[in-house]
Amino acid sequence: MSRSRTAILAALALVAGASGTALAVVPGDAGIAAAPCTVDYKVQNDWGSGFTASVTVTNNSAAKSSWAVKWSYAGSQKVTNAWNAKVTQSGAAVTAANESYNGTLATGGSASFGFQGTYSGSNAVPATFTLDGVTCNVDGGGPTDPGPTDPGPTGPSTKVDNPYAGAKMYVNPEWSAKAAAEPGGSRVSNQPTAVWLDRIAAINGVNGGMGLRDHLDAALTQKGSGELVVQLVIYNLPGRDCAALASNGELGPTEIDKYKTQYIDPIAAILADSKYAGLRIVNTIEIDSLPNLVTNTGSRPTATPQCDVMKANGNYQKGVGYALNKLGDAPNVYNYIDAGHHGWIGWDDNFAPSAALFKEAATSEGATLNDVHGFITNTANYSALKENNFTINDNVAGKSVRESKWVDWNRYVDELSFAQGFRNQLVTTGFNSGIGMLIDTSRNGWGGTARPAGPGASTTVDTYIEGGRYDRRIHIGNWCNQAGAGLGERPQAAPAAGIDAYVWVKPPGESDGSSSAIPNDEGKGFDRMCDPTYTGNARNGNNMSGALPNAPVAGHWFSAQFQQLMQNAYPPLP
Repeated sequence: MSRSRTAILAALALVAGASGTALAVVPGDAGIAAAPCTVDYKVQNDWGSGFTASVTVTNNSAAKSSWAVKWSYAGSQKVTNAWNAKVTQSGAAVTAANESYNGTLATGGSASFGFQGTYSGSNAVPATFTLDGVTCNVDGGGPTDPGPTDPGPTGPSTKVDNPYAGAKMYVNPEWSAKAAAEPGGSRVSNQPTAVWLDRIAAINGVNGGMGLRDHLDAALTQKGSGELVVQLVIYNLPGRDCAALASNGELGPTEIDKYKTQYIDPIAAILADSKYAGLRIVNTIEIDSLPNLVTNTGSRPTATPQCDVMKANGNYQKGVGYALNKLGDAPNVYNYIDAGHHGWIGWDDNFAPSAALFKEAATSEGATLNDVHGFITNTANYSALKENNFTINDNVAGKSVRESKWVDWNRYVDELSFAQGFRNQLVTTGFNSGIGMLIDTSRNGWGGTARPAGPGASTTVDTYIEGGRYDRRIHIGNWCNQAGAGLGERPQAAPAAGIDAYVWVKPPGESDGSSSAIPNDEGKGFDRMCDPTYTGNARNGNNMSGALPNAPVAGHWFSAQFQQLMQNAYPPLP
C-alpha cells in the first residue's frame, strides 16, 4: 500500500464516543474506491434501562428502490418500537427495512430512522453493520472523533450531527460595535448573534451596511483554523407575520414567485459558493409564520383576516418548503424551522397540529424531511428558559398549576421543557429522530431584583405562581419590547438533552417595533402591542402591552432596552 493510501485510511480511523459509525474510504487517487455504504448509529437518550437511538445509512453504490440495514447486539438490547423503518429482531440480530415512502436510496443518498429499546447491563454500540448484505466500514471508537459524519480534511464535506459542537460562533461586527458603544456594553459585545436577512435589499447590504457576502467573508477571518457557525435569519415570506404589524414585510400575500426568485435564489447562490464551504451556516427559517396558521385563523377569537388569507393561499408552506429545498442543498448548511414558543403552541389544540403543519411545509416545493436539521423556539421572544420555582405537575390548594391565570391550561411552563417535549412530537409526526432544537435565550433571563428566590405563597394557585415565576410579563402573549426583561443564558452548544444550542438569534438591543407610528421604507407597520398605553386584545387576554416607551422601528437600535437587558441579565453580567 502506498504512503498516500495509508494516510487516507489512517485519517479514517476515527472515534465515535457514544456512537458507532461506518465511514467511507475517500477516493484519494485512482484505484481507491469509496466504501459501499456508511452507517451512523447514535444513542440519543439513555436512562439506564432503556434508550432511544437514531441511525443514518448512506448508500455509495448503485441506486436502490428498497433497502435493509442489519446489525447484531452484543448485550441484551431489545428494540420495542421504531419510526421511519420497519424494525424486527430475532435474538441479537436486528433488521431495519425501509417504509413504503423512503425506499428510494440514490447513489450518495441517505435515509434516517430511529427506535426505542430496552436493556440491562451494558448498552454497547453494535460493531458491524450491513446494507443489503454488504458490510459497511466501521470505526474503532475512542475519545478523539471529530464527528461521526465528519471524515476530516481528506474527505467530502458532510453534515455533522450538531453544527454547534466544537465550533465558535460568528460575532456580527455591526451589532458588536453598537453594543460596545453602550456604557457597559463591552461585557457582551463579543457574544455571537444572528444576521437578519429581513428584506431583499439586506442580501447586498442596506444603507452602506454589510451584506451577506460581507458577513461570510468576515466569518472566514474569524474562523481561523477551527470550526465556526454563522447564524442567518431567513425572514421575508409573502404576507409575513399575518397576526402582527410591526414585523410585516415587503412582499404581499401573493408574491411567492418574487420571494423565490429575488430572495431565496440569490441567498442560495451565495451559500453554495465553494469559498464558504468551510463555514457551518445555520439558517433560522421564517419566524412568526407557520404557527399563525394554526392559532390565528378560522373561528378562533385570535384570528385575523390576513392569516385566513395566508392559510387559504398556502404561500407560507410553499415559501418555507422552497427555502428548505434550495438552502439545504449545500452540505455545510443547516436549516432550523421556527417553532414558536410554549406560550404560543404549548396548548393541546395547538401542539400536534403545529407539528403536522411543519411537516406539510417541510415536504412542499421539493423539500424533504432531510432538509430539516432541527427547530428553534422562543425566537425574538421572552419566555423563561426554566421556571425553577414550580412545575406543571404541582398542585396548590387543591388545584393544578394549569388552572392558574398565568399558565391557563398550557402543558408547559418554560421553554426548555417545551422544546424537549415538542421535539418528541415532531419525531412522532415523522421528522428524523436526530433533529436538534435551538432556544433563543437573548432576552429571557428575567434577572435583577425582580427575580423571585422561591415559590409564591400557597394560599391559592395564583399566589403560588405569581410569586414564583421568573417571567415577569403581564401576560405570556406580550411580545414587544417587554419591560423588565434581561439577557438570558449566553450562547453555548449542547446545553441539555435534545438541545443543539442556546443561541442569541434576536440581537439584544434591536427593537421589536415602534411605540408609535413611524414612517419607514422597510415595509414595517405600527402594532399597538408595541404601544405602552395599549390595553390589549384577544391574543394577550386584553391586558396592557407591557412594552417600553420611545421604541424605534423594528430592527433599529434601542439603547434604553439594551441597558435594561444588561441590568436584568441572568446569569448576571460581571
